[in-house]
Amino acid sequence: KGKCPEDGWDESTIELFLHELAIMDSNNFLGNCGVGEREGRVASGLVARRHYRLIHGIGRSGDISAVQPKAAGSSLLNKLTNSVVLDILKLAGVRTVTNCFVVPMATGMSLTLCFLTLRHKRPKAKYIIWPRIDQKSCFKSMITAGFEPVVIENVLEGDELRTDIAAVEAKIKALGAENILCVHSTTSCFAPRVPDRLEELAVICANYNIPHIVNNAYGVQSSKCMHLIQQGARVGRIDAFVQSLDKNFMVPVGGAIIAGFSESFIQEISKMYPGRASASPSLDVLITLLSLGTSGYKQLLKERKEMFSYLSSELKKLADNHNERLLDTPHNPISLAMSLKSLDENSDVAVTQLGSMLFTRQVSGARVVPCGAVQTVNNYTFKGFMSHANDYPCAYLNAASAIGIKKQDVDVFLKRLDKCLKASRKESKKEKGVNEISHSGAGTEQLED
Repeated sequence: KGKCPEDGWDESTIELFLHELAIMDSNNFLGNCGVGEREGRVASGLVARRHYRLIHGIGRSGDISAVQPKAAGSSLLNKLTNSVVLDILKLAGVRTVTNCFVVPMATGMSLTLCFLTLRHKRPKAKYIIWPRIDQKSCFKSMITAGFEPVVIENVLEGDELRTDIAAVEAKIKALGAENILCVHSTTSCFAPRVPDRLEELAVICANYNIPHIVNNAYGVQSSKCMHLIQQGARVGRIDAFVQSLDKNFMVPVGGAIIAGFSESFIQEISKMYPGRASASPSLDVLITLLSLGTSGYKQLLKERKEMFSYLSSELKKLADNHNERLLDTPHNPISLAMSLKSLDENSDVAVTQLGSMLFTRQVSGARVVPCGAVQTVNNYTFKGFMSHANDYPCAYLNAASAIGIKKQDVDVFLKRLDKCLKASRKESKKEKGVNEISHSGAGTEQLED
């Protein structure tokens, strides 16, 4: 039926299935005589086994979704993977999605492919409206495609950074709708930024007849992010949404899913990809979903949500103990932020040192964001880089509850963060004391002179 099985298969069943697909490829035929330049020859047995002898990749030179006659097994693998992934996207909350395909590129390059496809539909357009999110790859995706990002600064509402809808509409009017390639919005993001107001943006895009591409990098694991996409498509316009394979399905980095509500437009994007493509990302996600089944994936989504609540409550307690606070970001369903005001006041470098201390103690993924960092990306200078705003009121630390996280991860993180905060505070006090002594000494010398 082309759907993800409800109950996961065991490993031997999956391997048998993959071997059956592999023997449909011509490079595995007994007595095959290959005289072309690409015949699925592999020098290393280890490499062949790693890929289950599915060597031909997917697609043909003109279309990544096309069937390759001498690689019937690999082609079937590709079709099945796209069908199973579509089933999972519907299960995760975007019920009306009509088409999707796995592309062997991470999220940034997959967004670039979407923008390049739109170029042919809107030849006059040179701008992309982009509500600011401080993540380099989504910014570079627009530059690489040859367009000029128009950065819309976020508005601060309480602790949250939210989409400035009025500024988006004003910029569309100022530039002219025909000169705008698309609006490039974001769902999953680091707190205190929260998902864009997709419904309002989708309505604006429909009213001005402007395409809308959504960066849904790690949003499949969040029912809230997927609901926003579903609602945006219902009330307005969303042309495509792009999500990472590794972040949502716990497979190696290197693949993404491009999905949408117009079957023909998603096919156009797949045809824009030049040449054949690696089957590895498709193979990885198919094996994973067959082993989990829909029940296994739903269980992972449920556990992630429970761990988010646990991380939130425990991080709030820790923040209170250190005279800090958990920033109030109820619209962000994956990422949390804790203020670091006391460190920021004591020393300019104390905040960044905390990040180093956590990393050396094997805490990965926690981001420490100081105030006022400046970063230039492709000749565009961002003030307050990493904080999604020019002047966010305080330094802070990020932590996320992503799919696959366990209670042990949360407990160990909190324990190590507690120790690091105590050590940082001691170090900051020492530095402050030394500075005060040196300043008072310098003052005496000046008086004596």
